[in-house]
Amino acid sequence: MAGSRSLTIHRLGRVEYADGLLLMQAFRDARARGEVSDSLFLLEHPPVLTFGRGAKREHLLAPPELLEARGIELFETERGGDVTYHGPGQVVGYPIVDLAPDRCDVRRYVRDLEEAMIRAAADFGVTAGRVSKMNGIWLGEDADPSTPGLPRKLGAVGVHLSRWISSHGFAFNANTRLADFELIVPCGLVGRGVTSLERELGRPVELEAVEGSLGRQVARALDREPVEAEPPRRFVQVQVVREGGRGPELLGLERTVARGGIWQPVTGHVEPGESTELAAARELLEETGLSAEVQPLGYRHSFVWLSGERPSVAEETAFFARAPADFQPTLAAREHRASGWLSLDEALRRFPYAGLKRGARLALGQGQP
Repeated sequence: MAGSRSLTIHRLGRVEYADGLLLMQAFRDARARGEVSDSLFLLEHPPVLTFGRGAKREHLLAPPELLEARGIELFETERGGDVTYHGPGQVVGYPIVDLAPDRCDVRRYVRDLEEAMIRAAADFGVTAGRVSKMNGIWLGEDADPSTPGLPRKLGAVGVHLSRWISSHGFAFNANTRLADFELIVPCGLVGRGVTSLERELGRPVELEAVEGSLGRQVARALDREPVEAEPPRRFVQVQVVREGGRGPELLGLERTVARGGIWQPVTGHVEPGESTELAAARELLEETGLSAEVQPLGYRHSFVWLSGERPSVAEETAFFARAPADFQPTLAAREHRASGWLSLDEALRRFPYAGLKRGARLALGQGQP
């Protein structure tokens, strides 16, 4: 498989940034072992600021309280570059590609990703180009004399290579909320703007169409044949809420050691032909003995699934259910060894994954899906 010239395209939708880091690491390691083919993950992150290896803290312009009020997280990363923003409406691409033996050239790889974004922009009638000594793709006079106005960035590149296997990648502004870039000096570039397809065209664009274009163009730039990935595994999480003596509480379940030993809410697979709503109600009853209405939280996200010989991708839909104040769960011994009613702070400390933490916040009316 190491010599494959295909590029498997995964369209993941929403991915928490912390989960994205885990996904990249798992697939990068699996690619090094020859267990998976070259892949491109196309996704959206919730609002987040990331700092590359060369980032300067003075390029963060917003105080911590403003970031917290907007629900924007901060992450240090191993990619190159300065500080940048990711958020809804922006298509992020993570190519996990073995560049050996014929493409072992960092500058060529960065230019390949830039070329893919330039071609994708052209697919929507937007002429983008490069600016000397600056990564990414641009509009404006420095990039293309036929495009008027000050230079403005449409797409960013920040990569990491380990033994010529790539991770991190690019961010392409489709319908991105550009006001959030005002919180930083984007990529450390003083006096230059940021733009999006939506701003340039004067209308929103379909993200599915943007992803399709980027998938084709990245494969073309890397001399790969694009192949659409199989649909992801489907899961549900159910956040069970009750009114306790100290206020609202969330049900936490501790898995058996054989099943990982972690704390989490009710979770489980969606069976073939089953809706997510039916799966959520079934898992709630099977894992706790509670028969209750499950209500959607408006939150669906993707993450890496590590149960098996090689990593795969899973998609999870979040629900919540209300329990009586005196309810105590009846546990399935094969899956869980303990339970407890947790405050939000306790749940955030015990639940190990970003998607479970966001589900807990949403169940208690905090934060945005």
